[in-house]
Amino acid sequence: MSEHEHRRAVGQVKEVTSLANPLVKDIKALALKKFRDQQHAFMAEGLKLVIDALDLGWQVRTLVFAKAGRGNPAVEKAAARTVAAGGTVLEVSEKVLSAITRRDNPQMVVGVFSQRFAALKDIRPKPGDVWVALDRVRDPGNLGTVLRTVDAVGAKGVILVGDTTDPFAVEAVRATMGSIFAVPVAKATQGEFLAWRKGFSGLVAGTHLKGAVDYRTVDFSGRPVLLLMGNEQQGLPDELAASCDRLVRIPQAGRADSLNLAVATGVMLYEIRRDALTLEARPS
Repeated sequence: MSEHEHRRAVGQVKEVTSLANPLVKDIKALALKKFRDQQHAFMAEGLKLVIDALDLGWQVRTLVFAKAGRGNPAVEKAAARTVAAGGTVLEVSEKVLSAITRRDNPQMVVGVFSQRFAALKDIRPKPGDVWVALDRVRDPGNLGTVLRTVDAVGAKGVILVGDTTDPFAVEAVRATMGSIFAVPVAKATQGEFLAWRKGFSGLVAGTHLKGAVDYRTVDFSGRPVLLLMGNEQQGLPDELAASCDRLVRIPQAGRADSLNLAVATGVMLYEIRRDALTLEARPS
């Protein structure tokens, strides 16, 4: 049997209508970080996200689709690709799909994929590359939005520093709108990050309320840039602030004393990537 034939033989297609089915229970358990860590897996909702993940080479374990998806060419193609990759395909009732996603009006397709992290030691930014390091980010919506923004501006990836929220949490994956599959994510303790930073030859810029420099006055061009963003409540701790080449501040005129983490990161990224971003000509 060839490798291709073997992989096809491993894949399965099953019809599931019971919430008590062990496969359904395993997928529902992925809502909890403990089980995501145990299984090294996570869930992504929506046909577009599943297709993006397959196109980008992520390992699919299970594809779940509603009975209403039967006969949909795109759904059936995704199912065939899952079987070919050795995954399991489940055709389920809407009740089962709602239970899996914990939504009353779930997407037609859900995919279960193996987690993937980049190794910090393998991150060697080149001139023009931009990476974001997030210190102890707590909110999965913030993290997902940052990943989406990193993708949008063409930055290279995200380094999670310290005890952060899980990038593969359902809420974080939803907020990425599929960018979880396109943006490399690495994890590090503060000590590991600071050791790696010593070998980083570019500009390390951090936002800080004590920053004396307007972020718009810094020249970010011609070298690798690492943007270091602090925790939602506490900002950058002293050790990480001290590792920055420049501490910058985003000017504000209203009564708010700070910006949301994801918004502040977006403001910074668009400034850092200003020269690289142009509006593509659209057909009239």
